[in-house]
Amino acid sequence: MNIKPLGDRVVIKMIEVEETTRSGIVLPGTAKEKPQVAEVIAVGPGGNVDGKEVVMALKVGDRVLTSKYAGTEVKIDGVEYTILRQNDILAIVE
Repeated sequence: MNIKPLGDRVVIKMIEVEETTRSGIVLPGTAKEKPQVAEVIAVGPGGNVDGKEVVMALKVGDRVLTSKYAGTEVKIDGVEYTILRQNDILAIVE
């Protein structure tokens, strides 16, 4: 199934990173804070959104840093995605 976001929305997939404490203990996903680095899966067309012209600055494949609890989480074909507005993305990670 393909996801095509509308307007200034972006579909992202969180990047799971294993964390290790200084003493070498590997933390499972449930013990960590919510990740904030994600990969862009799909980008909306932009255009006129809420009376303002929006130019999309992101492209598929970008790694981005997001607001901590931004967007709406959806599960499609067993994979979790987050759909959020472009202005909820704080930075592109290079």
